[in-house]
Amino acid sequence: METVEASDEHDNAPSAKRSGQTSLLDSGEDFEVLDDEDIDDEPPPLEDTGGGGKGNSTNHTEKKTADEDPDPPAQVDEWLDVLGNDQLKKKILETGKGRDSRPLKGQNVKINLKTKLMDGTLLEEQSDLSFTLGDGDVIQALDLAVQLMEMGERAIIHTDAKYAYGARGSLEPQIPPNAELSLEVELLDATDAPDLELLPPAEKIALAIHKRERGNVHYQRGDYAFAVNSYSIALQITDSSSKVDISAEEEDELLDVKVKCLNNMAASQLKLDHYDAAFKSCVSALAHQPDNIKALFRMGKVLALQGEYTEAIQTLRKALKLEPSNKTIHAELSKLVKKHSEQRGAEQAMYKKMLGNPSNSSNTQKPRAKSSWGFSWKWLFGATAVAIGGVALSVVIAARN
Repeated sequence: METVEASDEHDNAPSAKRSGQTSLLDSGEDFEVLDDEDIDDEPPPLEDTGGGGKGNSTNHTEKKTADEDPDPPAQVDEWLDVLGNDQLKKKILETGKGRDSRPLKGQNVKINLKTKLMDGTLLEEQSDLSFTLGDGDVIQALDLAVQLMEMGERAIIHTDAKYAYGARGSLEPQIPPNAELSLEVELLDATDAPDLELLPPAEKIALAIHKRERGNVHYQRGDYAFAVNSYSIALQITDSSSKVDISAEEEDELLDVKVKCLNNMAASQLKLDHYDAAFKSCVSALAHQPDNIKALFRMGKVLALQGEYTEAIQTLRKALKLEPSNKTIHAELSKLVKKHSEQRGAEQAMYKKMLGNPSNSSNTQKPRAKSSWGFSWKWLFGATAVAIGGVALSVVIAARN
């Protein structure tokens, strides 16, 4: 059952305009490497490479160059340390059309890509690969380095595994675990993403599915913050208004994609221990589909983790009623009922201790009540006997007289 807040709200703010393009990786629906602190919101600026000549005019020349061109372009065959940690480097092979031609976040870019191991082994070659820059559609090394490329530029990117496919590697393309990669990239084109309000419903649905599937890839690799980011982008697409006609069937399909995104987002937020955010995602999913099994199951897990055992048990029982043969719900519910019972037993023991073991005191009070009643009856019988004796004595005395 457990197949799939950044935090629940990831840092890369998506553009209001998106397009449906193929991703570097594909994934199936609903499933189970890099930390988000490793990514900067903006790529670092290029290092200044200007240098002065010899002689007394050096300082004057450097100052004049800085005034005229404060950020001169990087030179061919010089490595740029993109993040300053020597784990992501870029070297220009062929210069492009200038700094002003660099693509912006949210734009759709097109590149030629060759993926190699550091020993030169070719793993994959792709032509006209399209993706939205900054959306996490590709590995981080590409998302960061392409932002620093000029149109028409060809460059080599050397990346550590944590900015590529991480400790798990990849099946498609076939990348070994913990592999450092050499990427040969040529930037071909960059265009603004289309307006979502004018996007035909079929294309909008395809784009939302594409972003959700990319989130699934992040989830499978353990990149839960990036998964949340991709699901958030997909949700923005499904929630966007439309200025074109949309059929009832297309609206239902968009809603189905939305609920799947909310369910998968809740799973990612649970992995990040963002329980409040996960609970809200489940509530949103159930608002659209009250009998959604996965949303009920994950809400039950969230409630249990928050210590709300009674509500959690009720929620899981509702899910089990909808799908009685589900073994995962059975196991979770059994575990939760046992835990709840143990908790109640511990609470009762604590209360007894706080009240000074009331069971013992009640046992001691019962004999006392018995003995006091016994004393009362004995006293009554004695008093009656004395009274009768007194009357008899009076009768005898009167008879004698």
